[in-house]
Amino acid sequence: MSLELRIREAIRDIADFPKPGIMFKDITPIMEDPELSNDLVDHFVKELAPMRIDAIAGVESRGFLFGMPLAMRMNVPFITVRKKGKLPYTTVSHSYDLEYGSAEIEMHVDVIQKDWNVLVHDDLLATGGTAAATAELIRKQGANVSGFCFLIELGFLNGKDKIRPYSDQIINIVSY
Repeated sequence: MSLELRIREAIRDIADFPKPGIMFKDITPIMEDPELSNDLVDHFVKELAPMRIDAIAGVESRGFLFGMPLAMRMNVPFITVRKKGKLPYTTVSHSYDLEYGSAEIEMHVDVIQKDWNVLVHDDLLATGGTAAATAELIRKQGANVSGFCFLIELGFLNGKDKIRPYSDQIINIVSY
């Protein structure tokens, strides 16, 4: 059975979460399967091998789940991107618009070196807003966005259109 099919079978759909009308894609069953989790990280390592990656930026919080093991496997630093006010040291931040309202994310000011090539990793690509905001944080630090890596893409929301200006290297395993 293909990795994509194994992941599709593991993902649990939760209707009306976190609010009515949303079909939440729950990836926690993947994490309960160590073999599937390892195969997923191996797949990403293979897909990313041709790219020059100096660090991986994982987006809070589900981007940490496979982003950190991926960074460890690729022997590069892992950078945490968090909601405003969650990091203890001096930060750089970026505000962005959501469908209803706005949000702000941050990273520490000393985690990226100028001209590094940084991969953005998250569990899911929806509208692309958070991934694009993460790309802006990376640029503010004088670095480059080498690409994006997701477990899941919700293609009908056209998130790739929003992040493609930062890099056309966009990897995902499962699309809906």
